[in-house]
Amino acid sequence: MLFFLCCPLLALAQIDSIQKLDEVVLSDIKLKNLRVSHKLTVLSDSILNQQPTNSTNLFAFNSNIYFKENGFGMVSSPSFRGTSASQTAVLWNGININSQLNGQTDFGALFLAGFDQITIKSGGGSVQHGSGAIGGSIHLNNNLDFSSSFTNKIQLSYGSFNTKQITYKAIASTKRLALNVGFNRLSSENNYEFIGTNQINTNGAFNNSTFFANLGYTLSKTDIIKFYTNTFVGERELSGTLVAPSKSKYNDASFRHLLEWQHLGNTYTSAFKFASLKEQFKYFENKDNNNFSFGNVQQFIAKHEFEYKLPKRITLNSVIEYNTFKGEGSSFGDPKRNAFSATLILQQKINKLTYNLSARQDVTTGFNSPLVFSADANYKFTKHYNVTLNASKNYSVPTFNDLYWRPGGNLDLVPETSYQADFGQALEFKSVQFLLNAYYIRINDMIQWTPENGFWSPKNLNQVESIGAEFETSFTKQLGYHTIKTDVKYSFTSTKNLKNNTQLIYVPKHKGNLNMAYGFKNATLFYQHLYNGQVNIIGDVLKAYNVSNAGIGYNFKHFKNLDYSFNFKVNNLFNAYYENVALRPMPNRNYNLQLTLNF
Repeated sequence: MLFFLCCPLLALAQIDSIQKLDEVVLSDIKLKNLRVSHKLTVLSDSILNQQPTNSTNLFAFNSNIYFKENGFGMVSSPSFRGTSASQTAVLWNGININSQLNGQTDFGALFLAGFDQITIKSGGGSVQHGSGAIGGSIHLNNNLDFSSSFTNKIQLSYGSFNTKQITYKAIASTKRLALNVGFNRLSSENNYEFIGTNQINTNGAFNNSTFFANLGYTLSKTDIIKFYTNTFVGERELSGTLVAPSKSKYNDASFRHLLEWQHLGNTYTSAFKFASLKEQFKYFENKDNNNFSFGNVQQFIAKHEFEYKLPKRITLNSVIEYNTFKGEGSSFGDPKRNAFSATLILQQKINKLTYNLSARQDVTTGFNSPLVFSADANYKFTKHYNVTLNASKNYSVPTFNDLYWRPGGNLDLVPETSYQADFGQALEFKSVQFLLNAYYIRINDMIQWTPENGFWSPKNLNQVESIGAEFETSFTKQLGYHTIKTDVKYSFTSTKNLKNNTQLIYVPKHKGNLNMAYGFKNATLFYQHLYNGQVNIIGDVLKAYNVSNAGIGYNFKHFKNLDYSFNFKVNNLFNAYYENVALRPMPNRNYNLQLTLNF
């Protein structure tokens, strides 16, 4: 069968992560249209509950994404299919929220429980999602449900290293009004031991708070107004390494607001979006002094999305977007940038075949952004077996830090461009599913920071080539009160600088996940395992490592209007020593207890 002949390299998937998105309402129209021909992974509520305090671990144990993490709670950046963190787009309700300073989203400062839908899209998506979506994209969406209801959820969590978290979320709705609001507070002394040494993680304490609110109001049968807001405020002491102690501190904040007016016609849908995004930071080299460097960027977005249904099952989408950026910082001056883009997407369904054709043109201050395009298709051979094929040209413009950071910024940088192709196959039955994707990415002028003349500076590499494969399988079986779920994931990634034919730094060739869960009535036992292969670093390598987590949960339903559950989890079950970043040991065995109240 073609499924087993595509590629000899295999990769495997996570519990509840392979789902039919037809059952899910997404606010991101473009993501919804792409579900037929791209590999999408949906993270369920049960997965979110297994990682109450760490967004990085949530993705590391449940996806093919590799994370470069400077210790628990510290700066954490993703690597998707061998690409850099700035080549992975993160979208909040359809709006790209990657930092305009470094081009990344810091997952150490991201609270995921405030979102109703988390979806991972593999493969290039610059046509749909703009600059930076070369390796893949992560979509964080809030759903608004216009049904008459009122619910509350409180989560209390306590763990090792005096790690404390409290989360509250309320949902209220009528047939015309929908509202969900909440907040999260997380803090930790983060003073874990370095296994095999007499040292502990000093100067690693952190705390952060997140506030969110989402409101929807139906003006009529065809018109809906939506408002989303999300605020994050955090403070982190930046821990040192095994050989270099630190007394530095980092304060950061983000403020995101989005207003949307959606019109639903018989043959068309129109959505106007207006967004304001602000990010800011203060960096203290010595936390005991009041001397600091600072930076901030204010961004305004105006966006219009239009979808029109034509005869012969043809759908036409257009997206027009205007962005304006204004920065200010002690290390990069006061840069400004304007960007305009126009996107056209055509989709047609012909019997068992569905295909998309897309093109996008950007006009960005200071750069000649390329015309990018994509083509993809899905063919369903049987009700159990289908294949997908997608190819695209993608791009990423240099960030403010890349250009203006002092010292090290490089004004001679040019945008990164890439070409990628992905061939996927899916074999799905009632209890078991298999997914196989093989991909090829070629990046021209890839931007990489390297040490030069005593400081770090970015430069365009000649060419980078990434070849890999991902295979996912999941098994679910329910027998009476017994439920068994098993998912395994393995990925192979070969990413080389073609100039010297060497694997890029911090890109593991091999990465695997194993997730197992057993449920009996209201009780659940689960086990997680992560294998991360050896990675190159400058002048050396970091050894491969294995990390395991295990936990137990129980749901109580003894009161009329109150459901509550307890979850106990052991992280790093076998107390393994490992470094995700050179000379920065990760936490030893640690524990977490969580209470959840629903009423």
